[in-house]
Order: sequence, then structure tokens, then C-alpha cells
Amino acid sequence: MLVVTADACLAHDPGVGHPECPARLRVVLNALAAAGYDPLHAAPAPPSLLTSVHDATYLRELEAMSARGYGDYGADSPVGPATWAAASSAAGACHAALESALAGHGNAFAAIRPPGHHALHDQAMGFCYVNHVALLAHAARTQGMDRVLILDWDVHHGNGTQALVEDDPTIRFVSMHQWPWYPGTGAATERGVGNCFNVPMAGHLPPADYVEAFWGAVVTATSGWTPDLVLLSAGFDGMLGDPLGSFTLEPLHYAAWIARLRERFPAVPIVGLMEGGYIPSRLAAGVVATVTALA
Repeated sequence: MLVVTADACLAHDPGVGHPECPARLRVVLNALAAAGYDPLHAAPAPPSLLTSVHDATYLRELEAMSARGYGDYGADSPVGPATWAAASSAAGACHAALESALAGHGNAFAAIRPPGHHALHDQAMGFCYVNHVALLAHAARTQGMDRVLILDWDVHHGNGTQALVEDDPTIRFVSMHQWPWYPGTGAATERGVGNCFNVPMAGHLPPADYVEAFWGAVVTATSGWTPDLVLLSAGFDGMLGDPLGSFTLEPLHYAAWIARLRERFPAVPIVGLMEGGYIPSRLAAGVVATVTALA
């Protein structure tokens, strides 16, 4: 079981009071070490990987903003001197996790920040600058994975991911998210080319409601269709008490989803990558439960 990270991910600092803070990853890494996981530290992603889904002009703009030390894509996505290195290194860590899994070394998890599932082709948003899971789906397709399943259990809809894959029938996208909630997308009627399966849910429901609704969508999305690879946009802001969501999940529920995935697809590699979760200790508990279940 490979866990991957990158030192540069800790340096990106959106500012005092911003929920996507460096402590999120620092606490996660400490918890993983206490659980016996020693992460591999990955190099930044090559430009060719980033431009496989992102506009080259946007990437140059982001890098230039970071080089001069300031800029933003709205109040929730500020750019500082370490942002470019963090985003590109996070993508590199995700890609290293994918390469390990595709080489037959078992499941893998990328403990990274900033997150990625809101990032669009040519725009950062929602704390996200590079769409890591879309990059991995594209990379897997170029390496012969004919059916890629993306599962997004972050409490916010993965609008960027959906926008980047909704025209590709070889990729299926399942997202369960709070509704109505940021970013305002993810209605059940948003089907792409029949490959998008959105599960909008109210907040404050019993955890079993979320567990079964998400799993039901996974079953529907994969009926008669077995993936070659499962990619997890593993956000943990769906946990009880998170300041940016109103779901009621606990670490054991994420582990239960992993157990069901492994039973349903016993020969299919699973690669997880960290998305949201804004109480560092709770995020860490969710990550450790997920990684342990993957292992």
C-alpha cells in the first residue's frame, strides 16, 4: 500500500483564517506516521501531464502569479509564492500513486493539498488550482485503461471534474454532495453523455442515508460495466462537525465504502487522493481509516 505526498504541498498558505490551511496536511501526515505509513515524497508533475486537461495559458498565468508572490482567482483561491509548487507537486504525487497502482503494486493514496476537484480547464476555484483526479483519468486512458470510474464523496460537488469528463463515455463519474450547496452544480439531471451520476443530498441526515445513497449510485453506474481503475476524490468534509458541510459521516463509513468497493471489484486497483476536510484531526481520522481499508 503506497502513500504519496510532497513537501511542497505544506508551503502553500492561503492566509490567516482560510480553511484550506497547511495544518490540514501536517496533521494527516503525522497521523499516517503514527499508523505505520511512511509516505513516498514525489517530484512535481511534468508540464505535459498538466496540459493534458488544463489550458496552457492558464497554467502559465498561475505560475507567473506565484512567481511574483501574489494574485487570486477569487477570494477562496488566493495565489502566493508557494502555490504553483504546491499544486504541481500535488499533481506529481497523485501521478506517482497512479503509476504504482497501474504497475501492479496494489492500491495507493495521495495525501496532498491543495485539493483539485473544483478546478476547471482554464480557471482555479474553490481552493483548487489543478484538477488532480481528471489528470489521472486522462493519464490512465492513455495507458490502456478503457473504463475509468471516478468516485467523489466530498461534501461539495466536483464541478470541475464533471466538466472535464462529462463528454467522455469511457469515464464514469459518481458524486454525492450536499444540495443546495457550493458550487451550485450537481443536480441529478446533469448526466453528461450518460456517464455522470450525481447524488444531491440534504444535510443533517442519518449517516446510513448517505452511505446507502452513495453506494446505490455506484451500483447503478457500474451495472454491466466493470471499471479497469477506480479513482477516489476522497474529501472528508462530509464528516460530522465539518465547518463547510452538514453531513454526518464518521471514519468507519469511508472504510465501509472501501470494503464494498474491494468486494465488488476485487481485481481493480483503487487510487485515492485527498480533497476536502477542514477540521485537521477529523480529516486525519478519515484518511487513516480510508488508507487502512485500502491496504
